[in-house]
Amino acid sequence: MRIKKGDKVKVISGAYKGTIGEVKEAFPKEDKVIVEGVNMVKKHLRPTQQDPDGGIIEKEAKIHVSNVMLYDEKAKVASRIKMEVRDGKKVRVYKKTGAEVK
Repeated sequence: MRIKKGDKVKVISGAYKGTIGEVKEAFPKEDKVIVEGVNMVKKHLRPTQQDPDGGIIEKEAKIHVSNVMLYDEKAKVASRIKMEVRDGKKVRVYKKTGAEVK
């Protein structure tokens, strides 16, 4: 999986198609990611000692990594990536622009 925590991604399919957000968490074993503001679900919380009221909260749920694409902020375009060796280090590079992923 080539998408990591902190990357800017664009959702390319589903109800949130076209949304751009940051990856909050990546799950490589499941091939899923949590993207900020995408796939919002309601979770019911039972009252506890820390939260005596309980209630309903909205939070992001996981989406499959095939439904997102890395987003190049400088070029304002979503792109696939490839691995290259530059200065003796493996780096991720946008295929469309050739720029290094930050």
